[in-house]
Amino acid sequence: MTQVFDPPPAPDAVPEAWPTSSSTSSVVVDAVLPRRRPTRDRRTAALVVAVLLAAVAAVTVAKVVSSDASVSSTNGAATPAQPITEGARPPELDKNLDVARVVSIISPSVVKVSVDVNGANGAGEAVGTGVIISADGDIVTNAHVVVDATAVRVLLPGTTEPVSAEVVGTDAGNDLALLRVQVPNLPVASFAANDSARVGDQVVAMGFALDLPGEASVTSGIISATSRTMLTELGALNGLLQTDAAISSGNSGGPLLNAAGQVIGINTAVARSSGSTTASNIGFAISSKEIQKVVTQLRTAKGGTARAEGYLGVGVDDRHDGGRGAIVSQVQPGSPAGKLGLREGDIVRKVNGEVIDGQAGLIAAIRDLSPGDTVQLEYARGAETRTGTVVLAQRPQS
Repeated sequence: MTQVFDPPPAPDAVPEAWPTSSSTSSVVVDAVLPRRRPTRDRRTAALVVAVLLAAVAAVTVAKVVSSDASVSSTNGAATPAQPITEGARPPELDKNLDVARVVSIISPSVVKVSVDVNGANGAGEAVGTGVIISADGDIVTNAHVVVDATAVRVLLPGTTEPVSAEVVGTDAGNDLALLRVQVPNLPVASFAANDSARVGDQVVAMGFALDLPGEASVTSGIISATSRTMLTELGALNGLLQTDAAISSGNSGGPLLNAAGQVIGINTAVARSSGSTTASNIGFAISSKEIQKVVTQLRTAKGGTARAEGYLGVGVDDRHDGGRGAIVSQVQPGSPAGKLGLREGDIVRKVNGEVIDGQAGLIAAIRDLSPGDTVQLEYARGAETRTGTVVLAQRPQS
């Protein structure tokens, strides 16, 4: 019987600050896992990688805020950067969705990703989806599709034999990976203009759901929300698009498309019911803006060099009064936050002018910056609003 095997979270450094979350929410956010099946004569148990936001948010927050290594590369040669093809917001978005037309546009650029894995959960195979982003063989997918990979293969549209793919680099924090195949003249997907997706826009999700035989599966829906920030066991993901289009295991790394057939996101996570809390048709995709930023970084990674993440030196918690921002629960002495004078109980409201939505928002904002970056913080202390500037540091060695 085919089983679903969930990848473990990306390894992270031991946190030195632990927030004090007391939330009791029971909504579960899952990575949209690749469809995994065990190899012959190998027994492995099916696991659930669901992250209960209440139960382990504290662990996740401390890890991500403290971490300084999220981008790794296995490729020693840099490739000249080629921008992802991007288009303006087209008039088709304001008309009725023609799913067949969207599929005909994107299908030549959607590939099946098959992975041999050998990790903590044992040996097996995983299947996900990828999108061609350059004519000379670059493909973007989710990082969790290739975690613990020993071999990666890509089945191109219209072909019967998979080709070997190289993992150029992965960014576990943003759940994106860049693959490369040695095949010329590939059809490239067009990406929508940054921030062009609007709530209510009709969308199509595409991918190799459940590793069903044949072509990729297609579902449709709308954009339910934009700029979502969520904690999953893979980390804090920000700038997410929320959709009610059905997303399943195997859709990992597949495109979320607008009515013009442009990629507006990469499918990465779903929410599901837990206990008395009901979640229906809630999926999440990494936005095209995040994809383009991360792909640029992965294309310039060299020889296993890891991108250092910014370090602020705080433990944080969500607010429980309905307000926006993140509560400081702990400050590390001598850290950038300590030098600024942040205290336990302060509420960080903005980073570089952008409003923070909870602990996940602060995690993601700091993670996306680098040591040496100058950051302006707006925070509240009691009834007083304060601003201050910090220079992010390297994470101290434990």
